Amino acid sequence: MLRLLKLWRFVAKDLRLVLFALRHPRRPFWLAPALILLGLYVLDPVNFAVPFVGVADDFILVPLLLHFLLRLLPAEIRAGYAVDSPTR
Repeated sequence: MLRLLKLWRFVAKDLRLVLFALRHPRRPFWLAPALILLGLYVLDPVNFAVPFVGVADDFILVPLLLHFLLRLLPAEIRAGYAVDSPTR
């Protein structure tokens, strides 16, 4: 359970980085479509047909995919977020 809570703590940081990257003037062209596809994956009808599988992928797989997408961001955007972000 503690691992799951740690994972969600990283997700909160990742979501702040996503918002920063989407507002950044030099964001990669693939970022918005990739996030839209990830959002559509979250709303996948399999989530409604087989609820346990839907919950498992929403809580584990989606945060990992989001983190992977953000690791593909250019270093200047990640560095800019580190400079602009408040210390928490």
